Amino acid sequence: MPPRSQSSIESGAESWRALRILSEFVEAADTLAGIGSAVSIFGSARTAPGTRYYEMARSCGRMLVEHDYAVITGGGPGIMEAANRGAHEAGGVSVGLNIALPHEQVPNPYQNVELEFRYFFIRKVMFVKYARGTIIFPGGFGTLDEVFESLTLMQTLKIRPMPVVLVGRGYWEGLLRWFREVLIAEHGAIDEQDFHLFHLTDDVKDAVDLVHQVVQGKRAWAANLPRFPEDAAVPTGEGTREGVLPRKRGGA
Repeated sequence: MPPRSQSSIESGAESWRALRILSEFVEAADTLAGIGSAVSIFGSARTAPGTRYYEMARSCGRMLVEHDYAVITGGGPGIMEAANRGAHEAGGVSVGLNIALPHEQVPNPYQNVELEFRYFFIRKVMFVKYARGTIIFPGGFGTLDEVFESLTLMQTLKIRPMPVVLVGRGYWEGLLRWFREVLIAEHGAIDEQDFHLFHLTDDVKDAVDLVHQVVQGKRAWAANLPRFPEDAAVPTGEGTREGVLPRKRGGA
C-alpha cells in the first residue's frame, strides 16, 4: 500500500476536527436545553474579590436566582466567579461555559452546571442561544467581543431582541461617546436608534428588573426593530431567524 500523502493526512485531521466541533455543539445543547430561563453575565476575569464590580456581579447573580433565572458565565475568575458565586449562594442554577486558554481561565468553584469548550465560536453561540438577556460588567477584549456579538445579532435581525445591559457608567460612557461622535456623526456607520439595543446603568437592581420586565412582557425592548410573525410562535430551537438567502450565482 502506498504511503498516504501529507495532503490526505491533513484532510483526515480536518474531518476529525469537524466531528469534535459537532460534539461540542451536541453536548452543550443537550446540557443547556434543560436549565430554563437564563441570563448571561459577562465581565473581566481580572476583577478581584471584594472590589466594587465583583460584589455588584455577585449581587446580580443572587438577584437573578431570586427571580427564577439560571445564571450563565464563562466559568472563570473575576466577574464570572462573582456572578456564579451569587447564584450558587442563592441556591440557583449556576452555569459555567469554560474554555481552554493559555492563561486566565481557571474554573471557579461556584458552578453546578459546567461545560468545557475548545472553540470560542461554539461557546459564544451558547451564551446567546440560551439567554433571555445579557448583563455586562467592565471587561477587556473578550467582554467587548461578547457585547458586540449580542448587538450585531439583534441589529441584523438574526435573533429576537433581548435586553443588553451595560453596568458601570464610568467604564462604558467613553465608548458610547465614541459611538455618537465617530460612528454616527462622522461616518454614519450606525444609527441613533441603535442605542435602543442596550441600556446603561450603575444599579444592579435596575439591570435585573429591566431584564425581568422584558421577559415578562411588561416592557418593550428595541421597539425600533421590526417584529416578525414567527417571533410569537413556539420556538424552533434554532436560536436564530432564517432570513432570506442570498441569490445563487450563474442561475443555479
